[in-house]
Amino acid sequence: MPPGLDAVHQLHEQRCSYARQHQQSKPPRTRTYHEVEYAAQSWPRAFRVIHKAEVMTLGENTRFVVTSLNLPNPECVYRDLYCARGQDENYIKDMKNDLACDRTSDHNFLANHLRLYFSCAAYVLHHTLRTQTLRHTELANARPATVMLKLFKLAVRVVQYKDRVRLHLPGQCPVKSLLYKITEILFLVHPPARGDP
Repeated sequence: MPPGLDAVHQLHEQRCSYARQHQQSKPPRTRTYHEVEYAAQSWPRAFRVIHKAEVMTLGENTRFVVTSLNLPNPECVYRDLYCARGQDENYIKDMKNDLACDRTSDHNFLANHLRLYFSCAAYVLHHTLRTQTLRHTELANARPATVMLKLFKLAVRVVQYKDRVRLHLPGQCPVKSLLYKITEILFLVHPPARGDP
C-alpha cells in the first residue's frame, strides 16, 4: 500500500463521521500530498517522487509524479504543474478526436495544411462560442463533441419566410431552453463594422 494511504482513509472516515453528526453531506473525497526520494535500478540517481493519496466514495485514487524540481511543495507540483499539463493534453485530444486535426492523409502538403487550418479555425470558433456565448450555461466547459451533439445535431423542421427562418423543435427537446437562451444572445450581437470598399 502506498505511503500515507492508511492515514487518508482514517481522515476520510473522520470527516464523514463529522458530516453525519452535523447532518451535512459527506465529503466526496479526501486527499493529501506526500513526497519521498526514490531511485529505480536503471536511474542514475534518486529523484523526488510526489504522491497524491486520495480516498473517494468510489474507492482509492493514488497518483505518483517523478520530478527533478526541488520546489514548490508537493501539492503545487501535482495540482499546478502536472494537472495543468494533463489539461493541455485534453485540448490536444479535443482537436484530434472531435475536430479531426490529424486527418492529414493526402500526399499533397497544401491539402493537409488546409485541413489542419480548418480544424484550428473550428477550434477557435468552438472556444469563442464556449467562452462568450455559452459562458453561464451547462456547456461552459464542454468539449467540442458535446457542443456539436447538443446544439447542432438536432431534428428540426425548417420553415422559410420572406424575412426570417423559423426552426420548429420537437416538443420534448431536452435543450430547448438552452437553445432559446443562446439564440437570444446571438440575436443581440452586433456585426462588426465594415470599412468602405
